[in-house]
Amino acid sequence: MASYFKINLGFAMLYGLSIIFLALVSGELLRQLFNLPIPSVVLGMLLLTLWCVVRGRAESKIALASEGLLRYLGVLFVPAGVGLIELGDRLEAQGIAMMVTIMLSTLVTLLVTAWVLNFLLLRRQKKQPESSV
Repeated sequence: MASYFKINLGFAMLYGLSIIFLALVSGELLRQLFNLPIPSVVLGMLLLTLWCVVRGRAESKIALASEGLLRYLGVLFVPAGVGLIELGDRLEAQGIAMMVTIMLSTLVTLLVTAWVLNFLLLRRQKKQPESSV
């Protein structure tokens, strides 16, 4: 019985990773077809998000695969760290400007996320009927 669950888990992971990869490839296709200045991984993420929104939920197999990827997220940042080391001269010349830009964009992201969360929580609160005690 345990091997049955391992096989199903394997197929679920394969399906989820296939959908994630399909979104990535679709983002690359869109970027090349329309010569967009947006990175293909961002377009793929937007397509996957749009797909989940249209369906009304994130499929459990995709969630399972993404949780597996998130477990090793730190390892996925190693190439970015190596890229920073290779750009040492540019970092020395433009490091302050980059740091200010990163800090401001992080602040804007946090504020927008807080606003969206607040908006969604208020909307949920208005939709729920008040319980009578």
